[in-house]
Amino acid sequence: MSKIKPDISPPVTEERSPGKLGEEKRHGMVADVMIRLVKEKPLGLIGGIIVLVMFLTGIFANFLAPYGYNEMVLTDRLSPPSAIHLMGTDNMGRDMLSRVIFGARISMIVGLAGAAISAIVGFLVGGLSGYFGGKFDMIFQRFVDAIQCFPSLILYLAILAIIGQGLVPVILVLGITTGFLASRTIRSAVIGIKGNMYIQAASAIGTRTRNIILHHILPNIMPVLIVGFTLTVGSMILSEAMLSFLGFGIPPPTPSWGGMLQGSARRYMLLAPWMAVWPGLALALAVYGVNMLGDALRDLCDPRLRGGLGRYGRVKIKKR
Repeated sequence: MSKIKPDISPPVTEERSPGKLGEEKRHGMVADVMIRLVKEKPLGLIGGIIVLVMFLTGIFANFLAPYGYNEMVLTDRLSPPSAIHLMGTDNMGRDMLSRVIFGARISMIVGLAGAAISAIVGFLVGGLSGYFGGKFDMIFQRFVDAIQCFPSLILYLAILAIIGQGLVPVILVLGITTGFLASRTIRSAVIGIKGNMYIQAASAIGTRTRNIILHHILPNIMPVLIVGFTLTVGSMILSEAMLSFLGFGIPPPTPSWGGMLQGSARRYMLLAPWMAVWPGLALALAVYGVNMLGDALRDLCDPRLRGGLGRYGRVKIKKR
C-alpha cells in the first residue's frame, strides 16, 4: 500500500486588496468624521462651510469691513444699497455691511464661548451626578428641576437685570443656565456607561475616581458632548439676538445682529427695509449653518447608525 503523503501546501491566506477604498485605513476620529461629512452629508458640509465663513469673518472683521462699525456719515443717512455702501446705511449714516461683519464677531464669540461653558457645566453636573448617584444625584437633579420650572427667557431676563448687561454677563448666563438644562442628557449617558464591566473592573483594582471619570467616562461620552456643543451654538446665537432685541443683551454701539433689529430698525422698517433685512438674513444663515452641521455630526457620531466596524472601517477580503 502506498503511504498517504500529508498535505504540506501552504494554507489559504486572506489579504486585503491594496490601494482600494475597501482597504482598512486607520484615521483619527476627527479625520474619519470629516471624510464621512464630505461624502455622506452634503447639507452638513454646506453648514460647516457657512460656519467657517462666519468664524473667519468674525476674526478678520477689522480687515474685511470697509468702515468702522460706529463710523457715521450724516450726509449718507438711510442711503439705499449702492456701490459705495453695498448694504446701505442706517438712520445714523453707519455702513450696514460693516456693522453686519462686526456683528458676526459678537455672534461667534457668544455662540462658541457659551456652548463651551454649557458643555463644561453639563459634564460637571450631569457626569458627577450620574456617576456618584444616591443623595448627591438627588440634590443636583432637584436643583435642575427647579431651574426647568422657569421659562428660559424669564430666567435670562431676571438674572441679567440683576448683574447687568454686557458681553461677559450674557455669555455666563446663557452658558451656565443651558449647561444645567443639558446635564440630563449627559447624566443618562454616564449612567449607561457606569454599568459596563471595565468601569467596575477599574474601580475594583483601586483606580481613583478622578482617573475613572477622565480616562473611562469622558472619552465614551465625548460624542454626546461634541454633538451637544454644535447644537448649542445655534441656540446661543438666537438667545443672544433675542436678549439684544429686548435691550438686555449687548449694549450699543457695539453691533449685534439682534440689537440691530430693534429700535431704529423697527422705526424705519418701511422707509429703509435693508436695516432689518441684512441682520435678519445673517442671523438666519448662521443659525441654519450651525444646525445643519450639528445634525450631520449627530448622525455621524451615533454608533448605532454606523454598523459594527463603521462604514469606512469595513475591510474587503479576497482569497487567492
